[in-house]
Amino acid sequence: MSQKSVVLGLESLKQFRVVEEVPGFWRATFNNPPVNLYDPDTFLELRSILDKTEETTDVKVLVFDSADPDYFISHYDLVRATEVPEKPSDDHVYGWARLFTRFNESPVVTIASIRGATRGIGNEFALALDMRFASKEKARFAQIEVGFGCIPGGGGIDWLSALSGRARTIEIVCGGNDFDATTAADYGWINRAFPDADLDAFVDNLAKRIATFDRPALELAKRMINSRVTMPRESERWSSMQQFLHTITWPATQARFGKSLELGLQKTTDFELNLGTTVVNLRPE
Repeated sequence: MSQKSVVLGLESLKQFRVVEEVPGFWRATFNNPPVNLYDPDTFLELRSILDKTEETTDVKVLVFDSADPDYFISHYDLVRATEVPEKPSDDHVYGWARLFTRFNESPVVTIASIRGATRGIGNEFALALDMRFASKEKARFAQIEVGFGCIPGGGGIDWLSALSGRARTIEIVCGGNDFDATTAADYGWINRAFPDADLDAFVDNLAKRIATFDRPALELAKRMINSRVTMPRESERWSSMQQFLHTITWPATQARFGKSLELGLQKTTDFELNLGTTVVNLRPE
């Protein structure tokens, strides 16, 4: 294990280990066994990481990666789906959209270095970051919600429509299948796909280069770029979340959820690992 110091103030995090690689470059490594689910605690820890980046001007670039080569962030934890991640806000659902907007607006440049399955809200989290680079051999991407009888609610429809276009977004969302990194790059879904052996060196070199620049210039550059491209509005992503919450109440969707858990969802099973393929097994008999 690396002996780099954990960033002060983030030592208590359970799912993320945040270290300073070099001055200005932080790495947040996600580890939530057994299959790197995104749950309410993930939301709270991501918020803590963002809070810390806004408290200090020392960090300029933040890379997210995974300790599990099979899963970057697999999907949302269905067993904990009814838990409220933040109670102080008037509308906790709005908080999910706000968190991802904060990544868009952050003065820090954010990068996803992706190996393993990146599905559902895991993919939506990666889309909320500034850049995405992935392993050709080990990364897989999917919005699998339609296969469960619902729709993506964390921004997948909104971001993919902007990045990949209408026809490809329909293929991704309505097909509900896994996509390899090379295809994802061709679709504008991610920046680039690399041979697995080259991924870390490329991301680290890019992050170290960015870390040598001045944060005010990086912040202004991001803000100017954001103003000149078509980005999904927070209100649109909030609307998507509301529609998602409506669809998961449908009886057929609840039946699919239940069957998925019986088949091994959220466990170290072939069903979970190959979800882009196995999700078709949830169809009614």
